[in-house]
Amino acid sequence: MLETGIIDAGFALAALIALFAGVLSFLSPCVLPIVPPYLAYMGGISMSELQGDRAGRRRTLLAALFFVLGLSTVFLLLGAAASAFGRMITPWMDWFNTGAGIVVMVFGAHFLGVITLPFLNREARLDAGDQGGSAFGAYILGLAFAFGWTPCIGPQLGMILSLVIDDASVTRGTALLAVYAAGLGLPFLIVAAFLPRLTGFMALLKRHMERIERIMGLLLWTIGLLMLTGGFSQFSYWLLETFPALALVG
Repeated sequence: MLETGIIDAGFALAALIALFAGVLSFLSPCVLPIVPPYLAYMGGISMSELQGDRAGRRRTLLAALFFVLGLSTVFLLLGAAASAFGRMITPWMDWFNTGAGIVVMVFGAHFLGVITLPFLNREARLDAGDQGGSAFGAYILGLAFAFGWTPCIGPQLGMILSLVIDDASVTRGTALLAVYAAGLGLPFLIVAAFLPRLTGFMALLKRHMERIERIMGLLLWTIGLLMLTGGFSQFSYWLLETFPALALVG
């Protein structure tokens, strides 16, 4: 990527991809359906209270905030570690981009329904214990979620980590994972705050889950192809030439 500053054409493009990937991770079949019961558990209330009790929803919103902080902690650490790894493998970056591009394209083909990778259809959940109803418990649950749902959100997260490794900047890499965490975490907060009003909308999303997976697959396949062919860097330079103001930002 370009190194004209923390925010430039390359980072802006990667951040947009990371945000979109985070939102799609939230909408994935193994995350969206469990959101309401998770929120109720974190708030220490029942599903009926979550639907109708304002005090319970305020308590759940606080728990959801700590949950998002927990998963963000893991993602930020992963971003810093991936950036450091990128610096170590700089001499072999071309080989890495080729391999990572192929892997991301394979993941994309899975979500598009072209091939089937059974391990991506499993959930490796970690048990956070009896931690419901407390901010600390919600934070621990967020840590467990980030680690335990890797088979589900792994392709999306792996794509973002590949971009971070390619950049090899700890600051930008950490920022990019923060954007991904925002895309995944902010919907949790929105649902916690407005669940009764969003019930119908969430039911609509569940009915279109297959289409959401296809969109995710298309994103993965396209980014993998860009990594494989060097098109990501070329598109970044095109953005910089088309919008010169990006060179002054950051």
